[in-house]
Amino acid sequence: MSRPQARRGPVVRVFVALAVLAASVYLILTTAPRLGLDLRGGTQIVLQAKDSPQAKADAPTTDRALEVLRRRVDQLGVAEPTLARSGENRIIIELPGVQDPRQAVEVIGRTAQLTFHPVISAQQPGVQPKPGQKVLATAEGEQLVLGPAALTGEGVSDANSGPAPDGPGYIVSINFQSAGGAAWGKLTGQAACAPVGSPVRRVAIALDDKIISAPEVNPQVGCNVGILGGSTQITGKFTNQQAGELALLIKGGALPVPVEVVEQRTVGPTLGADAIRASLEAGIIGLALTALFLIVVYRLAGLISVIALIGYSAMSYAMLLFIGATLTLPGLAGLVLAIGMAVDSTVLVFERTREEFLGTRSNQPLPKAIDRGFGNALSAIVDSNITTLLAAGLLFWLATGPVKGFGVTLTIGVLGAMFATLVLTRALLFLAVRGPLAKHPKLTGLAHHGVVRRKLEARDPKLYDKAGRWLIGSAIVLVLLFAGVFVRGLNLGVEFTGGRVLEYSTGAAVDVEKVRSAVSDAGFPRAIVQASNQDAVTVRTEPTENTGPIRDAVAKAAGKAEQIRDEKIGPSLGAELRNNALIALLLAVLAQLAYLAFRFDWRLGVATVLALSADVLIVLGTFAWMDKTLDAVFLAAMLTVIGYSVNDSVVVFDRVRELRGLRPKETFARVSSAAVLQTLPRTVNTGIGVLFVLGALLALGGGSLADFALAMLLGLVAGTASTIVTAAPIAVLLDKRWPGAGKSRTKKKSHYSTTPAHKRDRTGAVV
Repeated sequence: MSRPQARRGPVVRVFVALAVLAASVYLILTTAPRLGLDLRGGTQIVLQAKDSPQAKADAPTTDRALEVLRRRVDQLGVAEPTLARSGENRIIIELPGVQDPRQAVEVIGRTAQLTFHPVISAQQPGVQPKPGQKVLATAEGEQLVLGPAALTGEGVSDANSGPAPDGPGYIVSINFQSAGGAAWGKLTGQAACAPVGSPVRRVAIALDDKIISAPEVNPQVGCNVGILGGSTQITGKFTNQQAGELALLIKGGALPVPVEVVEQRTVGPTLGADAIRASLEAGIIGLALTALFLIVVYRLAGLISVIALIGYSAMSYAMLLFIGATLTLPGLAGLVLAIGMAVDSTVLVFERTREEFLGTRSNQPLPKAIDRGFGNALSAIVDSNITTLLAAGLLFWLATGPVKGFGVTLTIGVLGAMFATLVLTRALLFLAVRGPLAKHPKLTGLAHHGVVRRKLEARDPKLYDKAGRWLIGSAIVLVLLFAGVFVRGLNLGVEFTGGRVLEYSTGAAVDVEKVRSAVSDAGFPRAIVQASNQDAVTVRTEPTENTGPIRDAVAKAAGKAEQIRDEKIGPSLGAELRNNALIALLLAVLAQLAYLAFRFDWRLGVATVLALSADVLIVLGTFAWMDKTLDAVFLAAMLTVIGYSVNDSVVVFDRVRELRGLRPKETFARVSSAAVLQTLPRTVNTGIGVLFVLGALLALGGGSLADFALAMLLGLVAGTASTIVTAAPIAVLLDKRWPGAGKSRTKKKSHYSTTPAHKRDRTGAVV
């Protein structure tokens, strides 16, 4: 490659980075974010379509039902409602600002099979209706024999309610479509042939097989002529509300299949505002602490990485705006968490650059060492991020609602982190190390190793000469923690069991035992009452429609009870979500195993999967001991823990694979020990960066946000430790039984990697 061509690459990266940043800033300044209901308040209703004798609840039928529901929701007057089909037969409806969803559920969830029938006769005692006929009762209890439906709700084009023009009460005016108007004229024309006062002169209008009106055709209507003009009026003893609801249902049309409410969530606007505030504060504090740490450890390079992280945050947020993603609480937490995870790739590059700069006998310029550092770190970056993308893909595929949004956020975060590291950080370093800094590489922070690594390599500990001892210790910890599942049991959330969760703001700290006793006395002895924040409590109980007694009991015990959250999930949906959670965890483990076996070899893949399985069991057991709730947000945290745990193992085993080819005469145990020591700075520095963000979320967040941060913190500690005390020792033992671990590929020779520790000076330079 000629020198002009060699210089062209960095220049192109600079222009690409600037173009992406400019586009991101433009999107942020010109596009308003779409906030989920858990951030702005409102109600989410999940309907499930059921098969009927007339139609099967498949995707096309559910789409037709969705359009009917859309017209009904539009009539409710809710600002910016959202309706979407989920799967084959589910419809998700989001109603921002709606805090009392009972009327909305009653209106949009009814099947509303509107039919118009001729009246054959009044029902006579002991007389059975003929085939095709049915007997229905009016609101006054009168039994009428009806003929087959002459017209359905599909023939109606519009309906409105208003005061009766000639008396008290209200009427419903109906306009028919052309075919519907003709059918209505024929139906009323046949009825007009009967004498006045005869039941046969009436027309029955039925809603869901209940007669809502059976008016007699006006005497002025001629026989076989009927009511022409394509419109009519329904009269009856309607109140204003009854007439309005009936007009709404008639105008909305008939649902092609029945629907059932399987999930309902209501979030108060104050809870959403608190979540936004907590997430933003956690992001700012976590980013500030991470920035300070990176600058202290890596000096100028750390400052450059901080600038890149700010750019990365802007790019990730802009991408969410560009695709029109809805920001939810788990998604916002994922976006904040991704700031910490983005540190991983940058730290990995910095450590490899240090190795390249310190591990050469020639005076290699720092820019060349940076290029080689990026090249050496590329495979580990790609492998670790692909494993995280596998977890994110499973979240998007199997999860629903906010957790699916977390999968989208995680995917964007991973892709953004790769761009920030491989393009933005590299471009900024390219600009920084030119000029005077090229002669003073120590100022960049890339010309020396950290104190921890220098001391460890000077001692050159043989970590895995007795690998079994590590496994015995890790097994003891695993058994003690996982025993919580059997001793205390798992506290499954309503997403996995079905039921009702209510959260109330009490305004001050309360005695949970007192609230629990009051709720039990109110008729809910099996309710689970927990403090969700300093001034809030949650009540979890079996499915119930009347929550008034619970609210009154909390108010009596605490002095105040302002509802800020209401979730209701049917038992069938809970069982389905529980099964999907188990499937997601299993598929995540299998996907990681398959990928690692493909990229490395089966021994390292098995060691990694066993280590991450131990991490999952440790987090589950710890949550059981702490009596924390396992909900959908916890599932998102667990799948992220799996991806993060694998990231750490991938980095170590990538180094194992490299050193195995460079040190063919050393035992696999010694090679593994060297790989762990060489990657330890990256492990510690990355862990501290993520720890700052998660610690801020745990301290500032409440409820599910804090539990999410807790699960991630436990996974961070377990995942970091398991690579050293579980994955590497298992790989060593597998290699003893089946030799050949890590020999699938060799990498370009690095002088630093082949130089023994005792032949380097105190700064890491070769002597």
